[in-house]
Amino acid sequence: MNIVGKINGKILCGLLDFYYLCTRFRKKELMKNDNIKNQYRVNEQIRVREVRIVGDGGSTVVPTRQALDMAREQGVDLVEISPNANPPVCRLIDYSKFLYQQKKRQKEMKAKQVKVEVKEIRFGPQTDEHDYQFKLKHAKEFLEEGNKVRAYVFFRGRSILFKEQGEVLLLRFANDLEEFGKVEGMPSLEGKKMFLYLAPKKAGAQKKSQQARDREAAVAEAKEAARQSQPKEVDVETPANGGLFANAKISADALKKLTESED
Repeated sequence: MNIVGKINGKILCGLLDFYYLCTRFRKKELMKNDNIKNQYRVNEQIRVREVRIVGDGGSTVVPTRQALDMAREQGVDLVEISPNANPPVCRLIDYSKFLYQQKKRQKEMKAKQVKVEVKEIRFGPQTDEHDYQFKLKHAKEFLEEGNKVRAYVFFRGRSILFKEQGEVLLLRFANDLEEFGKVEGMPSLEGKKMFLYLAPKKAGAQKKSQQARDREAAVAEAKEAARQSQPKEVDVETPANGGLFANAKISADALKKLTESED
């Protein structure tokens, strides 16, 4: 009985935790919707003398009471979309539909935003050339994607004595990336690390998945193979006395047919 009771107690606790998480998520969604609702006044909440009604047919200025009557006749709501205009701008639309459109528009705008990340590149005070070139290549890719780069030299133990060497390394790194990024600050020592920050010069392009990159590479290889498989043009040897084909260029297949016909 004790074991059964303990098991039932754990199940009950798990269900309560799940219910708590669902309730928190629901509250967040309701708060988001309330924030959108509070941005706009609707129907009797609009207490100005006149408003400008906009729609597909243009815009017109009417008294607010008349605009409310128009909304009732059409079975929709009077929604104030621009309160700072003179007079305020309103639309005749179903309020629920209007909120749905606004929420959808916010999601689309958020999806279009380029997310800028900060990528780290770590060096040692005595980084060899191969490792340097490898990390330089990655930094170029990060900047081309629109991300920032935070490069730093980590000084372990007594290697802090070579901080000038680390500074030279970071300055070289910034110079090699001059085409792709701009320096946001000169190398600075913070504890055992010397940092250098680089920002992309151009707006970052939307990141591509590995599958998309592989597909583009396959298409490029197919185009190259098709180009190489095409008949190549060859120079026809110019007869000693000149002739019709002097300085002419024909395909290899055409040259073969011409030779066979002459035989």
